[in-house]
Amino acid sequence: MDLEVETRHPAPISAPAAPVFVEPEAPKGISGVFGRKKHAEALAAAQAAFAAAHQAWESEATAVPVRQLAQTRAWEETDRRRVERLDEARRKYRHECAARDAEAAKANQALDELISGLQAGTEAAIQDYVGIVLGNSVYPDILAVEHEFEFDSKLKELTLTVLVAPPDRLPLEKEYKFVKAKDEITATQLPKTVLKSRYAGIVHQVALRTTHEIFEADRTGHINTIALTVATETNDPATGLNKRLAFVAVAAERASFVSFDLANIVPLATLRHLGASVSKDPYDLVAIDDLPGVRGR
Repeated sequence: MDLEVETRHPAPISAPAAPVFVEPEAPKGISGVFGRKKHAEALAAAQAAFAAAHQAWESEATAVPVRQLAQTRAWEETDRRRVERLDEARRKYRHECAARDAEAAKANQALDELISGLQAGTEAAIQDYVGIVLGNSVYPDILAVEHEFEFDSKLKELTLTVLVAPPDRLPLEKEYKFVKAKDEITATQLPKTVLKSRYAGIVHQVALRTTHEIFEADRTGHINTIALTVATETNDPATGLNKRLAFVAVAAERASFVSFDLANIVPLATLRHLGASVSKDPYDLVAIDDLPGVRGR
């Protein structure tokens, strides 16, 4: 409903047309001699019917002004409610606009502060910026990637942990087939060797991708080194208790890492080139020992 459009006026109520008396035709000829009585009776009946119709018409015609007034008042009330709703809608719109303007002003102020902080190299600004970068790093939902990080402005080092889903949450199916004879769909499982290779590949690629995204986004070079760990949280096969298991620990320096041609590398080879500690079998939850960061190398 368009509240800015005036309510349509109803069709006007008009008085009905007045009844017209139609006198019965008088008999002629011989019938006129013998039919006078019948004609008189017909005339009396017509007059009575006309009188009743005329009385009903007068009653209805007299009521027309009252009905017209009621119709007008009903229209006025409907349009008054429309105007009220329009005023309320306008007030709500102005309030929402003011709220959006305030929110935009707040966001712009925060952005200005972030830009100023990044230019100055403040620890809080770089910490916030890294959060934005990692928040925009999109992975398939099934990997459930999360990040924990902390920036040390004195050392210009970012300590970062990337959590990925444990291997038992990844799909096992290679393909699905419809078996007509059984009228059912069956799944073919991936060989375990493929599952092992696929999960290890995910872990290795996440490590290098995250490192690349941070260095690439940090155009001003505030972050010189990244100490990165890729891990998962699941039941420890040794204790049965929930535990964080690290699969990759790598330290990367900006100057050397940005020179790599990541389009042509083999992830595991690159990690070994960086001196990373890499799990021999992430799929079977074989963890690495904790390693020191860049400063401990």
